[in-house]
Amino acid sequence: MTLPQTIMSGGNAAFIEGLYEAYLADPQSVDAEWRVYFDQLRGGVTETAHSPVQRAFYELGTQRRGAVTVPVPQGVSGAAQAAGALITAFRVYGHISAHTNPLKMRGLPVVPELTPEYYGLSAADLNETVRDGAFNAPLRDVITQLHETYCGSIGFEFNYLPSNERAWFQERVEAGRGRGNYSAEERRRLMVKLNAAEGLELYLKNRYPGVKRFGLEGGESFIPLVDRIIQQAGKHGVKETVLGMAHRGRLNMLVNIFGKKPSALFDEFDGKKKISDNPDVAGDVKYHMGYSSDVRTPGGPMHLALAFNPSHLEIVSPVVHGSVRARQDRRGDAERKTVLPITIHGDAAVSGQGVVMETLNLSRLRGFSTGGAVRIVINNQVGFTISDPRDTRSSRYCTDVAKIANAPVLHVNGDDPEAVAYCGDLALEYRQTFGKDVFIDLICFRRNGHNEGDEPRMTQPIMYREIDQHPGTRALYAKSLEAAGVLAAGEGDALVNHFRDLLDAGNEVVEEMENLEQSKLAVDWSEYLHTNWKDEVSTAVPQAKLTELGLGLNEVPEGFVVHRTVQRVLNTRKAMARGEQPLDWGMGEMLAYATLLDEGYGVRLVGQDSGRGTFVHRHAVLHDQNAEDPMREEYLGLAHLGEHQGRVEVIDSTLSEEAVMAFEYGYSTSEPKALIAWEGQFGDFANGAQAVIDQFLSAGESKWQRLSGLTLLLPHGYEGAGPEHSSARLERYLQLCAQKNMQVVVPSSAAQMFHLLRRQVLRPYRKPLIVMTPKSLLRNKQAMNPLSDFTDGRFCEVIGDDTVEKARRVVISSGKLHWELVEARNADAEGYAGTALVRLEQLYPFPAAALSAELAKHPGAQVVWAQEEPENQGAWLMIWEDLEANLAPGQVLSHASRARSASTAAGYASVHATEQAAVIAAALGEKVSREVVQEQKELAQEAKAQG
Repeated sequence: MTLPQTIMSGGNAAFIEGLYEAYLADPQSVDAEWRVYFDQLRGGVTETAHSPVQRAFYELGTQRRGAVTVPVPQGVSGAAQAAGALITAFRVYGHISAHTNPLKMRGLPVVPELTPEYYGLSAADLNETVRDGAFNAPLRDVITQLHETYCGSIGFEFNYLPSNERAWFQERVEAGRGRGNYSAEERRRLMVKLNAAEGLELYLKNRYPGVKRFGLEGGESFIPLVDRIIQQAGKHGVKETVLGMAHRGRLNMLVNIFGKKPSALFDEFDGKKKISDNPDVAGDVKYHMGYSSDVRTPGGPMHLALAFNPSHLEIVSPVVHGSVRARQDRRGDAERKTVLPITIHGDAAVSGQGVVMETLNLSRLRGFSTGGAVRIVINNQVGFTISDPRDTRSSRYCTDVAKIANAPVLHVNGDDPEAVAYCGDLALEYRQTFGKDVFIDLICFRRNGHNEGDEPRMTQPIMYREIDQHPGTRALYAKSLEAAGVLAAGEGDALVNHFRDLLDAGNEVVEEMENLEQSKLAVDWSEYLHTNWKDEVSTAVPQAKLTELGLGLNEVPEGFVVHRTVQRVLNTRKAMARGEQPLDWGMGEMLAYATLLDEGYGVRLVGQDSGRGTFVHRHAVLHDQNAEDPMREEYLGLAHLGEHQGRVEVIDSTLSEEAVMAFEYGYSTSEPKALIAWEGQFGDFANGAQAVIDQFLSAGESKWQRLSGLTLLLPHGYEGAGPEHSSARLERYLQLCAQKNMQVVVPSSAAQMFHLLRRQVLRPYRKPLIVMTPKSLLRNKQAMNPLSDFTDGRFCEVIGDDTVEKARRVVISSGKLHWELVEARNADAEGYAGTALVRLEQLYPFPAAALSAELAKHPGAQVVWAQEEPENQGAWLMIWEDLEANLAPGQVLSHASRARSASTAAGYASVHATEQAAVIAAALGEKVSREVVQEQKELAQEAKAQG
């Protein structure tokens, strides 16, 4: 035997320690090779055994303060120490030898550390009485009990948890020998739900042969598991449960958990049912659709919500958590106990998709925690056509990602419904007790291919030879219950026939439906339906209120010392609030948040530097420079505006785009009365969340009739920062725009940003808002506004140029480029005389009427669209038809941009400067000669003289 041949590794120190303890008590009790190794390790030094000391400290640590100190045990025998190591081995590694797999094709791993021989225990030692927790018997009996407890149908992984959580698990698991104790009534319910799960799949198989449904066959225990969790959750005070899952088993969930009528499902299979006759509603396949209902539980009615989900297998998980967080916040549930997230994963996806890790990393963060989720892995041991462990993952289990969140894992055999139910009970109680995620690894199989038209035997012949011989979990459990007298002889078959009759009738098969009233806290979206982007709403705020809020925002508590640079900003903002100087971008934005909060709306701003702002412009979260407690150094002025203000969170998020944006999308779908904003550190960083943008943000309403008012703040602008810090990829959002699905804007001033953010909440128009926010423009004086622009006015989709009448050339642009054009034109006012500069602030929905009216003021003018981006990027290719359609008679359209480019921007500052100058020059065109200017002046004077 050599070290590499054992199961031991760097993480298995407990076994090394146990073996070493046995060696210290009796060197002859261990294998000769280990004895040589330990002799070399000691180097002749005498050493005392560690376990008595460790035990004493453990017991000391679990005592109440002031309790009597437990003395260090003396005279512990080597056999007793070895027995202790053996018991620890079962607790730590028993799951490796647990009978969790309903398929036997790969057998059980051999774990030498779970045998008494490994520790040199003799036959006589096995008769020695052992006392350890729930075990108090001769060692040979304790070993049997350990096998029952830790190597049965459940494999428990919890020994990496904190000591109090380990003790919690150990106490419960060992007291029941690793199983629950269920009454006949509870066992019958498990059977009924298992029967329903299999019955629906068989019914659909026979009625719609070969039609895709992504059935649950082989994993039917999933349905009784979810039912058990929901019913028990009601006892624990849970009032809402939000579930997210991919397509596998979704139809079964809808019918057997949510109570969707089978007849409605059959209509979808028959092509008779659509979610809307509106041609703008694309709809989606039936196994992506969401649902909500209310069910009865022992603790009262519970609202259930199943999140809509695209084909991306794991992206719905952070969406669910965002929705749950919003529901908890709406309930004022600071402990996060009354709304439960349940997320369902596949074994291939949970280990293969990076968004799983990102979402787990959010689970304990103050801005994202939902009090833990019950995460169920439907582990059918095959991902599409891949099942070979050499191809599926590098870890032992697909659930090993759980360890980054310090979450326990319960691996359970899907052929043992009572063990599955016990895992549900443990998982729920753990979540409610510790507020952490917990995984249930439901190990089962997939009776059919990836879908019902796929032939799995092409790629998994050995696996499917065994599956073909498997009678099914329902049949196995029915036989067991009939043998135990819980079911009468033949009652299992009678249940099958009864459920088939229910499906034939087409009515609900869930008896606990609460159809009389929906949850009182379900969000009413009716006021946000059938609205129009042209609907007007007042976004102006009285000066007195702006001054009051502006001054309050920039005050800090007594003794709170801000950084000297920040203090200068706060002092300047006070002057702005009093109307003594124009308001910059940061102040305008902060006043938008403050006024919304003052009016009772919520604000949630999330991004990687949102508290301060990536470009140091916001300063929403201040830090005490003299603070001694790092947990109490922050101050959020927006949270101290008034007693009846709305809820506010400004969160510096973890370095994740995909999971965080998906979380905020989920939050926005459950909270319409708040400004929910995700901010990119740089705008192009959003490409890490492209799946969220493509599958939820842009298409969620068309596919699922799901509204969202999520706002994306994407820093954008060409300042020589290189390819990854210049463009927010404006063209990608415009490409996704259709059917008024979202709004894309490029505001150019502080007042515009103020009115835009307020409009997003005050107007009952809940569509995603994509904002190209500035960088250098944040401090540009031209983009500042007097206080009067906030007390009057609104967000203007188009801003004309009132300095020029009947221009010969009209240059239309957006964002900071407009101000650069203004600067260049003003530097040679005569040369560029007759050039009007028009700002197109909203690119979608396209403000055709406003732009047409502005262009009509300049008949016959040359119209130029100017953009910083290359010709194949930016807005040009997406809006040129709209621009052309709104030209006045005699006008001709052209454009000025960088040349087509594979990269967004040049990486060299000198090249950037040259290109930017060329864009500005092309946009403004040839200068007017002095002779022409003089001639025009003379003509004007002559006309004036002639009256």
